[in-house]
Amino acid sequence: MPELPEVEVVRAGLEPAVTGAVIRSVAVYDERSLRRHVGPSEDFVERLEGRGILGAVRRGKFLWLPLSAPPAPSVPKMQEIVAQPVESVRSGAGSAESPAFSEEALVVHLGMSGQVLLRDMQQPDDALLRIRLDLVHPTHGELRVAFVDQRIFGSMAINDLVPTPDGAAGGFGHPAALVPAQVAHIARDPLDPAFDDDRFLADLRKRKTGIKRAMLDQGLVSGIGNIYADESLWAARIHYDQPTDTLSRARARTLLTEVRLVLAKALAEGGTSFDAQYVNVNGASGYFSHSLNAYGQQDKPCPRCGRPIIRESFMNRGSHFCAFCQRIRSATAR
Repeated sequence: MPELPEVEVVRAGLEPAVTGAVIRSVAVYDERSLRRHVGPSEDFVERLEGRGILGAVRRGKFLWLPLSAPPAPSVPKMQEIVAQPVESVRSGAGSAESPAFSEEALVVHLGMSGQVLLRDMQQPDDALLRIRLDLVHPTHGELRVAFVDQRIFGSMAINDLVPTPDGAAGGFGHPAALVPAQVAHIARDPLDPAFDDDRFLADLRKRKTGIKRAMLDQGLVSGIGNIYADESLWAARIHYDQPTDTLSRARARTLLTEVRLVLAKALAEGGTSFDAQYVNVNGASGYFSHSLNAYGQQDKPCPRCGRPIIRESFMNRGSHFCAFCQRIRSATAR
C-alpha cells in the first residue's frame, strides 16, 4: 500500500494542475470505486460537475481536494458549461478564481493499487480506468484526472469537512482547519507542522505493545507503513518487537527523528516503487527502493555490521531487521 511519501508525491503533482480548475464532467466506470461515497454514482457526478477545486491536501496516506460551493441555480446547466470554449473559462466564467469555499471535499484513497494520473484530453483512456474527471484550468486549459485502480481497493468520495480539534490546518497543502470526516480519526503524521512530539511520546508509552505495532497504528501516528517502519527502526537500532513502555524517552525521540529523516529521503527520491502500481501523476516510478537498508533486504549483509538481514512474519506481512544491531533491550532509564 502506498505510504506517506508516495501519497505526497501524488499530492504535489496534482496541486499545480488542479488548484483553481473547474470540474466540467465526471464519468464513473466502476461503482466499486465509490464504496466510501454515500449515495449512487449519479449523486457523485451531479455534486461534482461545475465545482471548483481549491487545492490538494494530505494527511498521512489520505488525500483530498477541497471543493468550491456548488454552482448557483442561475449558473448555466452543466451541458452548457461543458460546451463553453476554454477561453471563456480562462476569463473567469464558471471558474474557481474567486470561489466560495464549501465544507466538502473529494476524498481520494489509493488503497493497494490506486493511481491518480494527469492525462491530456486526447490520450486514450487507461485500461483500468475507474473514474475520470475532465477539468478546465484558467492557466493550463483542459486536462483530465484519471483514477486507475487494478485491485479496486481504492476509492473516491465526496465527504463533509469538519473542524480540527486543535485548530491547526487539516493537512499539508491548504491552511483551512478542516479535515474530511472520513479522515478525522487519523492522527497527524511526523512531517505535519502541527504534529505534537510530546503528546506522541506520551501516548507511545501508554500503548504497551511492540514498537512496530504502535508505529503502524494510524490513530497514534499516520503515514508510516511497513516499509518505512522497518527502515526507521533499522536506522534507530531498535528491534521491531521492543515493548513501547521499555523505551527511554531519548530512544523514542531518536526513533522519531529517524522516521522524519527516512520519510524526507523517500520523498526526495519520489517514493518507493517495487512494481508499476506506485507511480506519480505522470506515471513515473520512484527510486527509494535503491536506498533501502532493511526492508526487502533479507539475506543481504546489513549495511552497518555486515551480518545478514533477517525477515520474520509480522501481522500477515514481514519485518526486516538486523538481529545484531537491533536487539531487544530490557527497560532503560526513563
